[in-house]
Amino acid sequence: MAPDQTHFDAAGFTFDALVAGPDDGELVLLLHGFPQSAGMWRPQMEALAGAGYRAVAFDQRGYSPRARPADVDLYRIGHLVADALAIGGPEPFHVVGHDWGAVVGWHLAARYPERIRSLTALSVPHPLAFATALVSPGSDQRAQSGYVAFFRMAEVAEEVLLNGGLAAALAASAYPLDIDERVRAMSEPGALTGALNWYRAIDLDLVGIGSVTVPTLYVWSTGDVAVAREGAEATARHVDGPYRSEILQAVSHWIPEEVPDVLNRLLLEHLSAQ
Repeated sequence: MAPDQTHFDAAGFTFDALVAGPDDGELVLLLHGFPQSAGMWRPQMEALAGAGYRAVAFDQRGYSPRARPADVDLYRIGHLVADALAIGGPEPFHVVGHDWGAVVGWHLAARYPERIRSLTALSVPHPLAFATALVSPGSDQRAQSGYVAFFRMAEVAEEVLLNGGLAAALAASAYPLDIDERVRAMSEPGALTGALNWYRAIDLDLVGIGSVTVPTLYVWSTGDVAVAREGAEATARHVDGPYRSEILQAVSHWIPEEVPDVLNRLLLEHLSAQ
């Protein structure tokens, strides 16, 4: 069942979105990362719809053309979480996130457990586990996160990335899909700045995030050039609810695109157990 295009109005903005599956199915909200869009989730949305779930994926703040505020502060995690809650609606829903979408998912599950049926986080570990790995002398995470300081350089990052840097970075990270398509999407007016504003608004204050109590599936891959093993393995210490961790061998950062069938199996097993 191919997803349909739609949109949602929230927080004074309009978010482009894809939907699939029966209206009365349990809602699964899928959150993309950088530098992607809701379209990355098509294989998962078709699998979810086929299993009777209502799958919703939206182009998040900065990625939707009608949701690109200029103020960097409007990209802080609280706003990103609020967008997801508004689009998810008043009833509890499942959340699936990759990369930055996983960060939003962790915050949703930790801060609003009454709203979240289950969490599936791909690649990026629990924020506290990631923060610990970032400062650990035995971890490679600081080196693997070196690009973040560059992304936070206003105008400079845009100029470099739009002049070959983004294509080179995607190629180096083993991006498995059409790199030219991703570059074209990020070349639309304001798109790359909106996406980079997530990095420029990073809030290191993790007070209140705490442990996650909702049923959680965390998937990390050994070929991930952005996320080190230490944070992935430490995530279990920050989940007090039912927890399943899967490590995919020789798979890149781009789990949903590179091994969609594997992810779909894991995702449906996780959801059906709740």
